[in-house]
Amino acid sequence: MRIVIAGGHGKIGLRLAQRLGKGAVGIVRDPAQVADVEATGAEGVLCDLERAGVEEVEGVLRGADAVVFAAGAGPGSGAARKDTVDRGAAVLLAQAAERAGVRRFIQISSMGAGKPPAPGSDEVWQAYITAKTEAEDDLRGRDLDWTIVRPGRLTDEPGTGLVRLAPEVPPGSIPRDDVAAVVLALLEAPGTARRTFELVAGDTPVIDLVATE
Repeated sequence: MRIVIAGGHGKIGLRLAQRLGKGAVGIVRDPAQVADVEATGAEGVLCDLERAGVEEVEGVLRGADAVVFAAGAGPGSGAARKDTVDRGAAVLLAQAAERAGVRRFIQISSMGAGKPPAPGSDEVWQAYITAKTEAEDDLRGRDLDWTIVRPGRLTDEPGTGLVRLAPEVPPGSIPRDDVAAVVLALLEAPGTARRTFELVAGDTPVIDLVATE
């Protein structure tokens, strides 16, 4: 299978590429990041989703079996980049997937999306949640077999393979290792298409949980 990962050099993207190995394609915007992607066994492709046109992105996606949006503006970025990456790049990727005929689309969003930001919360956090919500809304209107995953607070602790995945779960954290494992399982679970899940650490093995969906 050829799986294209937007945010191929991100902490989740690299973990997913390592699990997929050959056949994975990591989209990066910096030539210096290609070697890190290729060290996982995946292919690195240069494409700046903040500046690319839909035709360029469509060319990257053509022939793929699935697309994963794992990109994000990242810590330290301002409100403007939350919009251009967390919303704009996601919308561009979904549009390109439609044009390229790639139906399976996994979007990594965030717990808290789908609701108005809490009054009094940080301006950048408000921009982030608004961007994630608008990206989700755009994706739901497209003719794709999408699945949206809303992880809780992300950590770099080793994964346990034990998670809680449901339309709504209590707030919590989740290792990035386990987010990558869940995304991989969802790629192989077509019954999860057109559904939105929240994800935190739990006590259910990833394989068993996704198999019941």
